[in-house]
Amino acid sequence: MRGLRAALAAGIARPVDLAEAALARAKGSTSRNTYLWQAQAWTLAEAERVEEMDHGRGGPFGDGRGALWGLPISVKDCFDLAGAPTSCGIRFYRDLNGPAANDSWLVERLRAAGAVIIGKTHMHPLAYGITGENAEFGDCVQPGNEAALTGGSSSGAAASVLEGSAVAAVGTDTGGSIRVPAALCGLAGYRASLGRGDWRGGAHLAPSFDTMGWLFRDLEDAPLLADFFSPAQTAGTRTFKRFAVVKEVFLADCDRDVAESYRQTIAELEALGLCSIQIDTEWWSDSFDIFAPIQAWEAARIHAGHFEHFEAGIRRRLDWGARIGPEEIVLLHDRHMQFQARMDELLAVHELLLMPAAPVALLASGADHSKTRGRLLRYTTPISLAGMPAVTLPCTAGGMQLAAARECDEDLLALAARVGSLRRRAALEHRS
Repeated sequence: MRGLRAALAAGIARPVDLAEAALARAKGSTSRNTYLWQAQAWTLAEAERVEEMDHGRGGPFGDGRGALWGLPISVKDCFDLAGAPTSCGIRFYRDLNGPAANDSWLVERLRAAGAVIIGKTHMHPLAYGITGENAEFGDCVQPGNEAALTGGSSSGAAASVLEGSAVAAVGTDTGGSIRVPAALCGLAGYRASLGRGDWRGGAHLAPSFDTMGWLFRDLEDAPLLADFFSPAQTAGTRTFKRFAVVKEVFLADCDRDVAESYRQTIAELEALGLCSIQIDTEWWSDSFDIFAPIQAWEAARIHAGHFEHFEAGIRRRLDWGARIGPEEIVLLHDRHMQFQARMDELLAVHELLLMPAAPVALLASGADHSKTRGRLLRYTTPISLAGMPAVTLPCTAGGMQLAAARECDEDLLALAARVGSLRRRAALEHRS
């Protein structure tokens, strides 16, 4: 990302050049479904518009423009783009709503920043799943590895970065929908603190947990993406000194190579001067039992009257959510607040939390994943319930999620960049 942006600033490359190259790489997997909406003429016109934007001096690249100027960016197909349909991964919504009348807040912000939107990406239906499987638009497999699913629900977002049609991709994360695809695809991921960004023109799944974020390749680029979802320009001020790690017993169902990557990541953070301490996580055992019914209850209200248009597995969850009564949901919200308070206390003491983003490094395409959701959400829901920002650190096998207290996003992304720099230096030393 930095190299391309520097080339744009120096006039070595033009936004149209990058857009044409990105479009040529689009839909590069065997499933040919990275994008659910794409219009080459529109994108090239955007690149021409961006090229005419005012410029000057200063800024991160010295040309007076923002970090995203001229770069190919993909957007998950749950955000409105004027003139394009928003499917949320469902043909029914694509056809029911027709072309959007206005840009969502997110698209407005991207276009104002000079990003060139390459298209709207594939997603697990309604963003209500973790695998990237989609009966209507086809399962999303990894470009270059058709035997592996991308994970979801930000499935096309991950695929777009993998195939090179986007330098960075906007996704959403409710229960792990950025963290898991990043981990499975060897990418970096960032989910913002709950409440960052504006959902105007964006389709919620469960507002209590829905967050926005990015998938991208290089951890050293993380600070360049830090301010996009910030309420205002915010400079990181905190230097982390310690982090919490889970005990080995928590990793009982974790693939051996993923567990080894976890240990290696602990060593990397320690090499940066941070101290680790193991914590008791037995009290997390009911996190899924809190998260899943609240998610289903909120989703059922958003999609009321349309359940029959969705696949059976999602329909069952929505039917369940619709049956949850007012007294039960009050109790669940109380449990949620208590869990969040305990997580706040944990981060107040330990500053950071490191754990695998998923217990596996691969989801096989075509396999039975009926039990996969519960297995993966065990690793992601504690952070989702807490509403905390998290960065996925790609590893040799799988990826690790590093979480901080709410609104510590900039400091967290700065630390992620330090991890990236450490790895780059180690790789150079190994080659020499």
